[in-house]
Amino acid sequence: MNRREFLKRGSAVPFAPAALAQVGGSRLRAGFAERDITPELGMEQPGGYGKAFHRSFHDACKVRAAVFDDGTTRAALVGIDALRVPRRLVLEGREAIHRRCGIAPEAVLIGASHSHSSGPTGMIQPGEYDHASPLVRQLAYEKSSCADAGYLERVRIEIVTAVCHADSFREEARCGFGFGIESKAGFNRRLRMKNGLSFSHPHQGNPDMVGYAGPVDPQVGVVGVWRKDGRLMGCIVNFACHATTNPGGISANWIHYLEKTIRGALESDAPVVFLQGACGDVTQVDNLSPYANPPAEQWARYVGGRVGAEAVKVLLGAAAGDAGPVSARSKVLRIKRRAPGAERVRRAYELVRKDVKDVGSTDWTFAKEIVLLDALLGKAPVAEVEVQAVQVGPALFVTNPAEFFCQFGLDLKARSPFPFTFPVELANGCVGYVPTEEAFGEHGGGYETRLTSYSNLEITAGRQMVDAGLALAGTMSPGKTPEPPKAAPFREPWSYGNVPPERG
Repeated sequence: MNRREFLKRGSAVPFAPAALAQVGGSRLRAGFAERDITPELGMEQPGGYGKAFHRSFHDACKVRAAVFDDGTTRAALVGIDALRVPRRLVLEGREAIHRRCGIAPEAVLIGASHSHSSGPTGMIQPGEYDHASPLVRQLAYEKSSCADAGYLERVRIEIVTAVCHADSFREEARCGFGFGIESKAGFNRRLRMKNGLSFSHPHQGNPDMVGYAGPVDPQVGVVGVWRKDGRLMGCIVNFACHATTNPGGISANWIHYLEKTIRGALESDAPVVFLQGACGDVTQVDNLSPYANPPAEQWARYVGGRVGAEAVKVLLGAAAGDAGPVSARSKVLRIKRRAPGAERVRRAYELVRKDVKDVGSTDWTFAKEIVLLDALLGKAPVAEVEVQAVQVGPALFVTNPAEFFCQFGLDLKARSPFPFTFPVELANGCVGYVPTEEAFGEHGGGYETRLTSYSNLEITAGRQMVDAGLALAGTMSPGKTPEPPKAAPFREPWSYGNVPPERG
């Protein structure tokens, strides 16, 4: 019998944090569940401004959910392998969850991993441009990446099912919290150039690059949850890096290898709920590296494996104990969209009526985006932006619905009263890229600042979201961080070692 078989058959536990040995029960109850949302071959692959379709399968896409209950309040943390989670899907999913198992809508966090190799949840939503002219409808539905109505409904159903299953599986649990450090998996993709501006992905070897234009966040945030017998029930991982490794075909992206690393190292099939950090300007690509980028499959393994390894180290060393309270707050902001000038709109209409070959792919694509934005502004000049804070003991998850610049996540962590603060982007909706105000200044620029139907909030939007998240955090009090048992009082030194050197 090999070790894996022995552990499965016997009562032995692969590892159990020391604090689990403490006498007494836990007030906290928790449950985990996961569901499959793998898209069908032939469905659209999201993430670009035009249409692309899945032709092969690599690994499953999932919904993973955790529910925490302190006896007074329940909260759900949901991570989905998706490019984005549409606002309507969130609202409908929360309503169904509340009807079925009673968890308050504001206590349900639904975050997308931003996998560019997942199912069709974006960009254009079903019916989004039904109000517009025939030309605009053609540009939206025939020339753009589109969500699939049937797939969205399937995702909604599986989110509801996962949360309700996790809720029904609740049992006494203990939690451990910690941060790992991974500094070689993600890099800021905006670079300072000699002309004083900042460009996105200016490409390796570019002699005009001066240095990175923004930071990265190397922290791997982890919450581990164990049953009272020491077996891992599930964990939550938070890290800031675009899921753009695309290992080939339908895939959860590098998050697949994050999950494999944790499960393999700990000999467990416990669910791994991944919540994406503030990575609007952070990807796996290091533009300043002199070395060729690895093949996509290897790259996915590299990023997921390194982040997963840090998570394993945290789980192995975490002190697990009772973790309360559980609480949740939410606030909906109304943020204006930036509008293109009349001449720019006129010129954009002129370009999209021409053949792409005559205009050039990039110019035609972003002209199309200006036309779509102009139509969107006629219906929705103000965006609904939810900021949410969900607390589990000493940990706080602070959300935004954006591809949030990394600096905002660092600001949240620096100013938060909680010792474990996890920024979660692309949660509870999607409003596109939200750069810092500096990125719109005289030394700014880059792809993320482009005005499109996807990214268009006013320049102060990020600061508004950070301030709102911190205001919510200020209404909560951190729970106590679990600690391992104290060492026994000193009595006498170890007699074997309490001797001078013996030379002969």
